[in-house]
Amino acid sequence: MEFLPIGPLAAAIIVIALAEGRPGFLAWGRRLIRWRVGWVWYAVALLLPAVLVLVTGLTTMALGASAPGLAQLTWNGLLTVFAVRLVNPLDGPRGEEPGFRGYALPLLQASRPPLVSAAILGVLVALWHLPLVLFGGLSVIGLPTTFAITFLYVWLFNRTGSSVLLTLLFHNSQGTLHDAFLRLHRSRRRPRGADLLRGRRPRGSGHCGAGPPGMAQAPRPATAVGRFSFRRRPR
Repeated sequence: MEFLPIGPLAAAIIVIALAEGRPGFLAWGRRLIRWRVGWVWYAVALLLPAVLVLVTGLTTMALGASAPGLAQLTWNGLLTVFAVRLVNPLDGPRGEEPGFRGYALPLLQASRPPLVSAAILGVLVALWHLPLVLFGGLSVIGLPTTFAITFLYVWLFNRTGSSVLLTLLFHNSQGTLHDAFLRLHRSRRRPRGADLLRGRRPRGSGHCGAGPPGMAQAPRPATAVGRFSFRRRPR
């Protein structure tokens, strides 16, 4: 089902072209490449998925799975997969982030609070992945977990001044690590609860984050995580 991840990207391009034109593409593009955020946010985007996958692994072992053979993982292998997923539009991060986080959520948040917007998009993203359940590419538990992790994407997106780049890195790191550990678990037999956190993805998939619609000026760099808040950072 290679068509699935690229759908949100294609939809965003078509809708912007028809409804907003050049100004819409400029605002969208600024969100896609917004990189001037504090280094701590890069650390969050790249390392928080490792914590989530670790928690998932410990949970599955508590449910009866054997410990994965971590010796089978190599830095070269992980970095190669990470790099390929980062630029491949047929993979989840590149195909879904520009549409879900880069375009849909700013529209939702233009007239709704962040939590409400996250809930709405979480439902839409979960429904978007429903065909994967029907075709065996995603476990059923992956749908509610896709909805739940949407709120993390919203938090990261808003706290970095609407940076799709940061949510893309988060998505890519999460998918790379999850798929690597999933392969290890499958090679050793895993229980039915092994997809507790994220569910199976077809070479990556989307969750959601959000951001405000007006992007004419770059936001102030984020310098600290601070308290856990869904409120958008001032620009």
